[in-house]
Amino acid sequence: MEKTTKPISGYLMVLAGLLLAIGALASIASGNAILAIILGVLFIFVTPGFFIVEPNKAVVLLLFGAYKGSVKSNGFFWVNPFMKKQKISLRVRNFENKPMKVNDKIGNPVMIGTIVVWKVEDSYKSFFDVDDYENFVHLQADAAVRKMAGLYPYDNFEDEDAEVTLRSGVEDVNQSLEKEISERLEHAGIKVIEARISHLAYASEIASAMLQRQQATAIVAARRRIVDGAVGMVEMALDDLKIKEIIDFDEEKKAAMVSNLMVVLCSDKSASPVLNVGTLHQ
Repeated sequence: MEKTTKPISGYLMVLAGLLLAIGALASIASGNAILAIILGVLFIFVTPGFFIVEPNKAVVLLLFGAYKGSVKSNGFFWVNPFMKKQKISLRVRNFENKPMKVNDKIGNPVMIGTIVVWKVEDSYKSFFDVDDYENFVHLQADAAVRKMAGLYPYDNFEDEDAEVTLRSGVEDVNQSLEKEISERLEHAGIKVIEARISHLAYASEIASAMLQRQQATAIVAARRRIVDGAVGMVEMALDDLKIKEIIDFDEEKKAAMVSNLMVVLCSDKSASPVLNVGTLHQ
């Protein structure tokens, strides 16, 4: 458990060191060698205890292997010279994972890249509970991405019941990713500020096939809309002709007219009209 401590001010100990140095020189001048040696040893003993804590950094103090606290206050301090001082950064850091190949919920290989913004919150856990906390963050972020990807399909083409997909549910997916990484890094004293997907695509081996499938789906949807519109227009035309009594079709002629109108309206090319200079029955 992290324990915050504030050591003695370094400026006071600088003054004490100067007094020791002056006393040692004065002892030498007066011929008191023993006192000069004692003051000199004390001066040498005091000197290694000084250290500086910069903004957004901390210093972990160890005395013969025992944890004595973490200094998070900024400034110039002095501690027992036998204490080991280990600096650790508390600044906000971020990294971008290159796109990695993972499997979605259905098993399709997809490429996912992520950005993670994080900082050290508990210096004790970061320093003692894991071997290398920076490497730990990277590895656990990769593991979280793999787990998160397995919870959602890439899209809902193959899983029509899926309410959230990797492609469409950006906010939900990012929240799930952030939660997964936070839970993994919590016992290492790491706070995840933000985690989000920066790159998402099908893997190269299936990208072409998936693109063709998406194009086919789009074409079918467009054709369905065209047919629905054409049916409505044909129905409206027949109703208008009947109401206005412009012409009376029998079933055979009505079927022929419907067929011609559907061909014209649904065709992806311009129609080429054919003039009939005879009667309707020729």
